[in-house]
Amino acid sequence: MTGNATAAEARRTDELVAIAAEVDAAIARLEARRSRALAEAYAISQAQTDRLRDASTREREMPLRAMAAEFAVPTRVSDRTMQTRLFDAHRIVTRFPAAWTAWHEGRLSGRHVQVIVDAGANLIEPERRSAFEREVVEYGESTSAARLRSFAEQVAEKCDPHTMQDRHDDAVQGRRVWVEDLRDGMSMLGAIGPSAEIHGTYDRLTRQGRALKAADRAARREAADREGAGSDAATPEATAADALTSPPFDERTLDQMRADLLLDMLLTATPTVDPTADAVEGGLAAIRAQVQVTIPATSLTGSTQGGAMLDGTCAVDPKTVQILTGNAPGFDRVFLDPVSAAVLAVDRRSATAAQRRFLTARDVRCRFPGCRTPARTCEWDHREDYALGGRTDVENLGAFCKRHHTLKHVAGWTVVQHPGRRLHFTSPLGRSYIEDPPRTVMFTPDTENAPF
Repeated sequence: MTGNATAAEARRTDELVAIAAEVDAAIARLEARRSRALAEAYAISQAQTDRLRDASTREREMPLRAMAAEFAVPTRVSDRTMQTRLFDAHRIVTRFPAAWTAWHEGRLSGRHVQVIVDAGANLIEPERRSAFEREVVEYGESTSAARLRSFAEQVAEKCDPHTMQDRHDDAVQGRRVWVEDLRDGMSMLGAIGPSAEIHGTYDRLTRQGRALKAADRAARREAADREGAGSDAATPEATAADALTSPPFDERTLDQMRADLLLDMLLTATPTVDPTADAVEGGLAAIRAQVQVTIPATSLTGSTQGGAMLDGTCAVDPKTVQILTGNAPGFDRVFLDPVSAAVLAVDRRSATAAQRRFLTARDVRCRFPGCRTPARTCEWDHREDYALGGRTDVENLGAFCKRHHTLKHVAGWTVVQHPGRRLHFTSPLGRSYIEDPPRTVMFTPDTENAPF
């Protein structure tokens, strides 16, 4: 406490610290208890899978998928995320029992346990893993999760009988790329790959960015020299002509240049290895990026700002909207109810696959609870099975990604469509869930500041 704290303030602060510590321990115990429940659910799904030894791969995946969906929908997370949580929980409880016990007793937090599991994941032999656990759990009880990480990695290195090359060969199988949507029309592209290639990519972007910086500095010096040499003799007409012909200076930071170079090369360059050249017309070079942007007509006219959405998941800024609109080969025109914002109709100048255009605009994304897969990449599911007389019309069709389309038919989920595009899902356990259609925000034109 500071020197000017009163005795009463010091006592109360001490009480608050004790309360916070007590709550943290209680949270740890509850999280550990939840982890054990998820671990047991995972074990049940594996027992169900084991009884399907002669089934197809898809059928053998269904018990875990179905279990994940049962847990995911009531907790409002995606079933893919829940499937990972089930596996992680089972791994903690069965392979790291000492860490789980310390977690359950409030001696470690969930973050501590995750650090231990991540560091010791490659220790296959139970004896080595137990030796690793004893050392890191004891240290983790007296330090932060951040400090525990480096220590745990060192202990795992000491206990691991496999060489660095062996571990790298296994780790490289997990290379991947993903997208995370941020705010204000921005998203993050992440990549995991071999360190030499990732650092090499970053180094090349850095060198290219510095080359741009050097070229910009040279252009600035040349402009300054011309201005200094010709300032006395230059006429107003010549000065104006020079200003029009001088290249604009580059005001970007090195970070901004790296990002721009990366996206430019990814969107426009051709892969150096292309085994598809004979099978795909034009090969990989002919494949172009595709995005679906929904744009309010009032934003195109300038009456409102904002409202454009990319695949129904994140916002797009007005300038990018203008660029995309100017280069778009065609448009889907979507008519919305002015009160409920429900999609009423869709048309297009060049009429093709009208029903799919309508459903893509109406559903925006996969309609299974919690899923955000864009509708344009989904399959079109018959609410009432076509084989049982279900009609192929927009009232009986809906967007389901391949994962959830399969889950619906194989795992026994049923769907009933109610007025207003509201869907009533019933899980195999008989639990009911209501999935409302994607909400659309209606923007009101600013008549006072409208440009025309």
